[in-house]
Amino acid sequence: MSWKTAYRSIYYQGAPEPDDMDLKPAQTALLVIDVQNTYLERPDRSGLSGAELASYDAWTPFHDRMNTQVIPRTAALLADCRKAGMECIFARIATYTLDGRERSLSQKMPGWNNLLLPKDQHPSQLVPELQPVGDEICIIKTTDSALTGTNLRLILHNIGIRNVVCCGIFTDQCVSSTVRSLADESFNVIVLEDCCAAGSQELHDKELEILNMIYCHVMSSDELKGMMGQ
Repeated sequence: MSWKTAYRSIYYQGAPEPDDMDLKPAQTALLVIDVQNTYLERPDRSGLSGAELASYDAWTPFHDRMNTQVIPRTAALLADCRKAGMECIFARIATYTLDGRERSLSQKMPGWNNLLLPKDQHPSQLVPELQPVGDEICIIKTTDSALTGTNLRLILHNIGIRNVVCCGIFTDQCVSSTVRSLADESFNVIVLEDCCAAGSQELHDKELEILNMIYCHVMSSDELKGMMGQ
């Protein structure tokens, strides 16, 4: 099954297959979303027990996917995009203040999403494998969407971008929010299914099905490379 028929929700069963996209390098950007230290670092499992151990094990498939697939494939894709002359842009969740008072409500809600990530501290930094090179742009966002509340829309407009290829974490949260915002601003959006991850495979797959064909086109990094002639 190719990207033209995969991840179809009930809304798009039987819909015509989309055409290949014209991804001119000068009009296309790769956007890497929130692949930060705070999400990838783990405690020593041997020191855990009870609920902490259960939580650790529940998150192991996510970490396996990130370390064996998402990060290596995204790093390879960055190299290919740089070689092709495409703009590579990074986004990360961080706060300008130490107490995070400027965060959006969604990032202050009690629970898992309530992270305090001051911009200059280690947890908020991008992982070593996915760092900007040279003058590549990295935006700081205090919202889930990389477009809402930042100047990313203006940046994309100023450098002539029409197509945005999205990857990163979490598929069902910040990636999804960014994709919807980009679509509302009439950018052509691609999401790379093998360069994203959610807390579970079920959440990842379901969110891609929800997004596909209306807010973006979902495909693999190899399919994208084929479309770009690589």
